[in-house]
Amino acid sequence: MKTVKIGSVGLGRLGHEHAKNLATQVPGCELAAICDVDADRVKEVAEELGVQYTYTDFEEMCRNPELDAIVIVSPSFLHCQQIEIAMNNGKHVFCEKPLGTDVEQCKAAEKVIEAHPDLIFQLGFMRRFDKSYAEAKRKIDNGDIGKVVLVRSYTQDPRSTIESTLKFAPHSGGQYLDMCVHDIDLIRWFTGSNVKNVWAIGGVFEFDLYKELNDADNAAATIQMENGAMGFMFTNRTHAAGSNVETEIIGTHGTLRIANVGAKNLLNIVDEHGSREEYYPDFMSRWHEAFVAEMVAFTGHVRDNTKPADLTVYDGTAVSEAAYRCKESFETGKMLPIR
Repeated sequence: MKTVKIGSVGLGRLGHEHAKNLATQVPGCELAAICDVDADRVKEVAEELGVQYTYTDFEEMCRNPELDAIVIVSPSFLHCQQIEIAMNNGKHVFCEKPLGTDVEQCKAAEKVIEAHPDLIFQLGFMRRFDKSYAEAKRKIDNGDIGKVVLVRSYTQDPRSTIESTLKFAPHSGGQYLDMCVHDIDLIRWFTGSNVKNVWAIGGVFEFDLYKELNDADNAAATIQMENGAMGFMFTNRTHAAGSNVETEIIGTHGTLRIANVGAKNLLNIVDEHGSREEYYPDFMSRWHEAFVAEMVAFTGHVRDNTKPADLTVYDGTAVSEAAYRCKESFETGKMLPIR
């Protein structure tokens, strides 16, 4: 089996998670290089994971001839620029969501990827690699619930991680572009259709920084698809118990529910507070297996020289465009079409 040598950029919370997975849990993969603007952080992670090459300059890492592919887990506004740099240096690319923070960036990334048909590109919507979500998609495609009528998606982050969330907020692109893109991607995936109209509402119920950013800490949107199916999503940063994600797909002949997988294990705690289970403390622990699975898939494509059937750059553009229109709808209070 050919060993796929990876260089990864970005060593924040999710970047570190991906780096650990690539170094220790993806067969036939070697995390050969890491990059971050924080030189001390690069040194620390390199020592932790035994990484050979270290960089603070992204383009310099991409010029390393030993690397086969680049994993991009940097701030969202850098994604499209770094895709171009990596591909111009002959590297396959995995890019975390969102593809870009505005539609113009995404369209530019499409042209870059189209100019390199020999290179593989995969987008990081990890929920598609969760076993429950993948099984739901198989049942939908098999016609088990008839035509999809409505997809309801809830995404709630724990308030225990709010400090790091607030630090990230000013350059995240906003709630809809940062957080809701997962829900939009699921609604598109399960309905098999593009978004036609959006109406987004929300507010700041606790964390005033979001007011300064013209954003929300609790937000919702109703979505109409081109094929007539409906979507509803709710997202917030203030869930008390831990990471909570749940999805319901209603069809003409049945319903699929992917319940929240809150409990991190089978332990039930009984004490003076009553009986309880402890939730996953954050999204990384909830989606750990899915994060590993998407990297296994990506490195497999690189090794076998095959293209992903979905999770293309065009999916990234469509999701970012819908998310950006949700942001505009939230700001204007109007239902908006996808242009």
